Amino acid sequence: MEVQNTTETRKYLVFRLENDEFGIEIDKISTIIEKDMNITRVPKQPAFVKGVINLRGEIIPVLSLRLKFGLSDDVYDENTRIIIIKLEDLTVGLIVDSVAEVVELDDETTESISNIAGEKSLEYLKGVGKLNGRIITLLDLEKVVIPEEAAT
Repeated sequence: MEVQNTTETRKYLVFRLENDEFGIEIDKISTIIEKDMNITRVPKQPAFVKGVINLRGEIIPVLSLRLKFGLSDDVYDENTRIIIIKLEDLTVGLIVDSVAEVVELDDETTESISNIAGEKSLEYLKGVGKLNGRIITLLDLEKVVIPEEAAT
């Protein structure tokens, strides 16, 4: 009788902000573009909302993950990317310092962060992945991009 392997493997896109690595589920990503598009500023928005871009006729809001997470403002270089994600009927661009790779993580290489609960800064996190001695912070995209007022 064969034993069923019940470990679920998920693919994550790994990107960097400063010296930290973050992961988002690959199935939520629409495309990745270089940061050479013009971002049109939208008045009276929080600082982390950089504005909107026109991508193939679709107007997409663009967020700075650095500012959203309380880091210094974005410094654009040849590695800067905008990751376009789709969450149900919402499409958003996320500015990141660089995109590294796609990795596979399973239940054995990921841990919940519930033991550090209560930290406001951790509300965007799903958990952490461990891969070859690296720690990859896994983001909960819904909590990152959907305004708190809309989630209630």
